[in-house]
Amino acid sequence: MFILEPDGFEKILDSLREKGYRITGPKLRDGAIVLDTIDSAASLPRGVRDHQGPGRYRLEETGDDSWFSYTLGSDSWKKLFFHPIKPLFKTTRDGGLLQIEPEPPREGLKALIGVRPCELQALAIQDKVLAEGEFVDRHYVASRKGTFIVAVNCTVPGGTCFCVSMGTGPVADRGYDISLTELGSNGATRFVARAGSPHGEELLAAASSGKAGESDLQLEAELLEAAAGNMGRSLDVEGLAAALAESGDHPRWEEVAERCQACTNCTMACPTCYCHTVEDSTDLTGSVADRTRVWDSCFTADHSYLHGGSVRETRGARYRQWLTHKLSSWHDQFGGSGCTGCGRCITWCPVGIDITEEAQAVRGTARG
Repeated sequence: MFILEPDGFEKILDSLREKGYRITGPKLRDGAIVLDTIDSAASLPRGVRDHQGPGRYRLEETGDDSWFSYTLGSDSWKKLFFHPIKPLFKTTRDGGLLQIEPEPPREGLKALIGVRPCELQALAIQDKVLAEGEFVDRHYVASRKGTFIVAVNCTVPGGTCFCVSMGTGPVADRGYDISLTELGSNGATRFVARAGSPHGEELLAAASSGKAGESDLQLEAELLEAAAGNMGRSLDVEGLAAALAESGDHPRWEEVAERCQACTNCTMACPTCYCHTVEDSTDLTGSVADRTRVWDSCFTADHSYLHGGSVRETRGARYRQWLTHKLSSWHDQFGGSGCTGCGRCITWCPVGIDITEEAQAVRGTARG
């Protein structure tokens, strides 16, 4: 374990940039935290925290120099690898000759700064879905190659977070090159830093101010323990997958449908959802056609369309599909839950539908 000062943090970014990495991290824009290209540590939000609740998000100044007092914005890291809009191939017709030109996979070094533990789990889930098994997404695999991750442990959980319930936080235990825990010392920020790869070890050895002391590690443990005890939400997952698998006719689905707008916000914000469709377009002459993959959602009627109509015609049926897949049948497909407890689906639902309350209500243990 090392101690990393702000200037050491900057050295790490400089080193990554010199090695050809494109650096992406949190930025403050239009009153929200977004993920975008950053030029230096100065691009990161400072002295702000977020307040999140069902259908509610706002930022406020903390009055200090904290770097990571906020949690998550609406967009997730999956957009860098499972692109919202992805060209697949172009078809051209020249007389009677038809040519298909596949879109080549594109590689490139990427450095991700400020990845939270629940988001590390989300990336691991996306890897399992899109990069493992018999069929892989070659575009995803190419985009994922050469990724360097600087994770940040959460010391200030959000109002909709429930990562402790899902076993995904607030401490990063794998999937990173460097992990940081922010400490405050006489008004100045510094970090306890750990290496999770040889590359991370190399950068920390060159940029840190030395080994972390016992007092630093004790303060870190206290901050992380406090965060684990202050989650904004909780979800009892014991036996939940089996209970949801038997819930097809539960009246709660139609009750939640009276509120659900089928707007797809929850699936667009979710860091693990991978639903997509393909769209074809042609030029005016009909000689050139493009096929493009775009994000889709199980909340759209067309997503389950088969010959003759949609399999899931009602909003209740579509909400049931989303929640039971995320928390139940995902286990059968991929060996674990599709939910990381990030809480985005709660925050960014315009009517404040809460997945933890709905899941517990279906099981019969809703909070009073």
